Amino acid sequence: MLHPSYSDLIKVVNQDVEPGEEKIVNSRYSIVMATAKRARQIIGGHEPMVRIKPGEKPLSIAVEELRQGKIKILGEEEPQTQQEQE
Repeated sequence: MLHPSYSDLIKVVNQDVEPGEEKIVNSRYSIVMATAKRARQIIGGHEPMVRIKPGEKPLSIAVEELRQGKIKILGEEEPQTQQEQE
């Protein structure tokens, strides 16, 4: 079982959305794609933004970064920063 759960991660990502606005993430797919992209960045040499345990895998690090709000999933209309385009 994934900890935290997909529903917990979706709540974290959507926590700043005002009532009546469209949510940033509505599906597990978006969470999977975002964490996979961040894991590839970590593998490519980007520094983790959270404390890591010895032997922790890049995907676990990416999930923890998302859970702690260290990374942000952008909606379709929002422009991407240079780091996110890599």
